[in-house]
Amino acid sequence: MKTLYANHPKDVERYNTTELREHFLMEEVFTENVVNLTYSHVDRIIFGGAMPTTQTLKLEAAKELAATYFLERREMGVINIGGDGIITVDGEKHEINARDAIYIGRGSKDIEFASNDPKNPAKFYINSCPAHKEYPTRKITKNDAKRIEMGDQETINKRVINQYIHVDVCDSCQLAMGLTELLSGNSWNTMPSHTHERRMEVYFYFDMKEDTRIFHLMGKPDETRHIVMKNEQAVLSPSWSIHSGVGTSNYTFIWGMCGENQDYTDMDHIAMKDLR
Repeated sequence: MKTLYANHPKDVERYNTTELREHFLMEEVFTENVVNLTYSHVDRIIFGGAMPTTQTLKLEAAKELAATYFLERREMGVINIGGDGIITVDGEKHEINARDAIYIGRGSKDIEFASNDPKNPAKFYINSCPAHKEYPTRKITKNDAKRIEMGDQETINKRVINQYIHVDVCDSCQLAMGLTELLSGNSWNTMPSHTHERRMEVYFYFDMKEDTRIFHLMGKPDETRHIVMKNEQAVLSPSWSIHSGVGTSNYTFIWGMCGENQDYTDMDHIAMKDLR
């Protein structure tokens, strides 16, 4: 498990391209038959992926957690972006197919990931954060998610937000998680941009062609930076940073948030004229 430490915004102003990528970008989320995770000191979020092909993968407690099992003091959300698969939680099997999600509550001890077809493996994208109480494990299909249409074609940000782990859909301690799809001919997400000082966020971009790139914007509103990203990469956004991006084509991304506030609309909006 890779560890990312918290970064002061004044320090980030001096980072070059390589340093920005080292401190905020997860370049490889899915590795065959591996649970590949990144541990961040920003609100203690863990993010990454599990891609089982010929093996069933077990989620183990890493040294960083100092726990007897992974979710001893944590909760977790998973969204499958690959082929059909199964997540087993304490012996109970859950069919988690493409675009299905699952919330797994604190105290769940044995978690395993498997694919139905090794040639079309499941790709389980994972977010996990500390939890203060237990909530029941729950499968959430895309039809269960709260659907919100936003943006317009004129500003090339027409998109559909699917809220999976959200106060209107599924109970959680602090984790929120969803999937946003940009319609064909659109490229901007979350613009005008915003920050939310009460929680951090991770973006995971996918559904991109080989030659498509995302220019992900981050940093303080008056001191912005960018990270160039390709398909199936994740980027960390501290609470002080904007998180927005534009692609060379449309794409899909999963957002995950944790912190002290689950209010989705609690945002500090930034006027376009104030961006630098």
